[in-house]
Amino acid sequence: MSAERPLQELPCLSENLDGSLLCMSQSKAKKRPCVYGEGLQSENTPHELIQHWSPPRKQPRPCAKGKENGFVLARRPRRSRDAAGVLCWDTLPDELLLGIFSRLSLQDLLRTSRVCKRWHRLAFDESLWHSADLVGKAQLNGELGQVLTAGVSRLRCPHSCIGDPCFKNTQPLRIQHLDLSSCTVETSVLEDILSRCRRLQNLSVEGLVLSDPILQSLSKNTELVRLNLCGCTGFSADSLTEMLQSCNKVEELNVSWCNFSSEHVQAVVNSVPSTITQLNISGYRQNLTMEDVKALVERCPNLTHLDLSDSVLVTVDSFPFLQQLSSLSHLALSRCYQIHPAALIEFEKYETLQNLEVFGLIQDNSLPILSKGLPRIQINTQPFSTVARPTAAARKDRTLWGMHCRLVYKP
Repeated sequence: MSAERPLQELPCLSENLDGSLLCMSQSKAKKRPCVYGEGLQSENTPHELIQHWSPPRKQPRPCAKGKENGFVLARRPRRSRDAAGVLCWDTLPDELLLGIFSRLSLQDLLRTSRVCKRWHRLAFDESLWHSADLVGKAQLNGELGQVLTAGVSRLRCPHSCIGDPCFKNTQPLRIQHLDLSSCTVETSVLEDILSRCRRLQNLSVEGLVLSDPILQSLSKNTELVRLNLCGCTGFSADSLTEMLQSCNKVEELNVSWCNFSSEHVQAVVNSVPSTITQLNISGYRQNLTMEDVKALVERCPNLTHLDLSDSVLVTVDSFPFLQQLSSLSHLALSRCYQIHPAALIEFEKYETLQNLEVFGLIQDNSLPILSKGLPRIQINTQPFSTVARPTAAARKDRTLWGMHCRLVYKP
């Protein structure tokens, strides 16, 4: 009967074959593992199937932030624009740092010098150490040598105890204005300091024990203008003569109360520069004679300030000599007891005289009478002389011959 069945009713072999093969292929495909590259020839292969058949990719290994694999070379990320615009102390030029350091105090500048080598070099730049005031620093040893070698030109340190400055080289110092008044210092140390000075213009060593080598060192400072030797001892008349002849530009000289002999007084009278304008030669009771006054007036006609106080041998006979000083404005004759108070009225003839100091010659109750007789002259207004002294006794500021110091020590 099968042979009699029409052809349409017979099952299609090809359909069964294809179906069976497809089923077999699908069943085998589920069992066997995927092989790389199988079935990828068709461009219509789904994207999910490509990802499924492709070998797994190696995921990057997570690492801690800031740590890099030593076997991986990587390029550093570029700096952001904001980070590149931030300034750093290390990138500032020397000129800008010097401008900042110039605003610091002395203690802050010394602390800054300990930050690093570069800041130490800049902190001791000579432009920052132009002037220093060490008043209040009781003991000065190596600090003084460090300040002087830093290039300071103005230094004020009176009433200090000075030890060994410990200079590290033999180069000349740049100091021009130096105040060592009433310091406690060995003569050998003072010799070491002043032997390095060649540019001094103003110097005060009031009350110190000097020596002939010190005056010989001072004679090398030919630009000296003001010299205060008040109360100094320890040097000869010959060294004083040599120093005054070499320093021929001195305008203000204070040699009062130096325990001078008559030879010292004559050395001053005969060797003082003729261009001097202010001179204090007081305190020589029996050693300053009338002949010395006459010789002094003839040698120094440009005197404006003259102090002859405490000279017993000065009498009224000196008035005609003093009247020859056409520019005299300040005259001190305190405790010149050979001058009678009634003779002071003669100073009315001095047209240029503005101040007259006669302490000890006239009593306080008689002062109004003398002031009435000399209406143009101020009498007994300055008990202490200001000739060649760095700071007047009546002033409270911390000036150095009228100049201020930038670096000030504050204990």
